[in-house]
Amino acid sequence: MRPAFLVAAVVSFTTPSAADEMRYTNARFGTSIAFPAEIFAQAMEPPANGDGMTWRSADGASLSVYGQYNVLEKSPKDLIAEAAQPGVSVTYSRAGKDWAVVSGTDNNTIFYQRSEFGADDTIHSVLLRYPATQKARYDPLVGPIVATLDGP
Repeated sequence: MRPAFLVAAVVSFTTPSAADEMRYTNARFGTSIAFPAEIFAQAMEPPANGDGMTWRSADGASLSVYGQYNVLEKSPKDLIAEAAQPGVSVTYSRAGKDWAVVSGTDNNTIFYQRSEFGADDTIHSVLLRYPATQKARYDPLVGPIVATLDGP
């Protein structure tokens, strides 16, 4: 009985409940995501082109959600290759037929990006960035947040 209780406590602590969840859908591309509103509480000014939104947390983390037209006909592997820049250490990457995931560190910041290729040559993406010192807080949130990424 005791081990089941501990597992249930960990799961409820690491996954946001529906009451604390905010769902965002981008009007231009239909890109949508759900995330814990109490953590990413500060919405930034949206870009003029209406391609997405960014929210920040009090401790320096950010969550960006956006769509874009794939005018350069990029592949999932192309998106991964773009992440490999000077000063960036890619520690995880995977690509499928219509998706790409890349994660790593950029100086003292951990990043995780998932992109999904959608209808009408669109790419739907979510990018989480957080201080390496906050790894224990944000790592458990990455999976539940990116699992809600969706778009037509």
